[in-house]
Amino acid sequence: MFRSALIATCLFLSHAAQADELVVAGGCFWCVESDFERVPGVSEVVSGYTGGSVDNPTYKQVTRGGTGHYEAARITYDPAKVSARQLYDMFFRSVDPTDAGGQFCDRGDSYRTAIFVADPAEKQAAQAAKADAEKALGQKIVTPILDAKTFYPAEDYHQDYYKGDKRVLTRFGPIKQSDAYKRYRDACGRDQRVKALWGNAAPFTH
Repeated sequence: MFRSALIATCLFLSHAAQADELVVAGGCFWCVESDFERVPGVSEVVSGYTGGSVDNPTYKQVTRGGTGHYEAARITYDPAKVSARQLYDMFFRSVDPTDAGGQFCDRGDSYRTAIFVADPAEKQAAQAAKADAEKALGQKIVTPILDAKTFYPAEDYHQDYYKGDKRVLTRFGPIKQSDAYKRYRDACGRDQRVKALWGNAAPFTH
């Protein structure tokens, strides 16, 4: 029994060692989470806040401004199945990286795009992806590549918002959270703008 437990522990540690993380900010973190949880090799996406100077910020604090934080997403992935470079390539083509004032209908500093890198390898991959995206788009990309700072997970109700079954009160009346998300995303024009920019290269609008 001890041997079996030891083998199981080793297998678990081996699997855990395969998991890498990267952090991006692409406007509404619900949308980034929804997009990247569809990518083969991605095991989890957590909505949160990073880049600012306030410890343990709340959603109200971040969206009100003054904290320096971005709405961001921490993507956990298996590098044997998908690389950081591939994820950065998808990221650039899932946002409007020419917009310095926010994303789509969400305006303000907390909704700006950014990539947060934790080491030289991530920085190199992000820089290469940015250069390639700028060349492909033929426009200047304003998305900065920043040094990673503490990532604070957002409140529980923000996690997996896009697939929640809880009923929420909206201007459309009380509807399921997942339906509220779909209506928000459509009304905000996210997919329409991304498709207009990137066409068939947009990975999540088909």
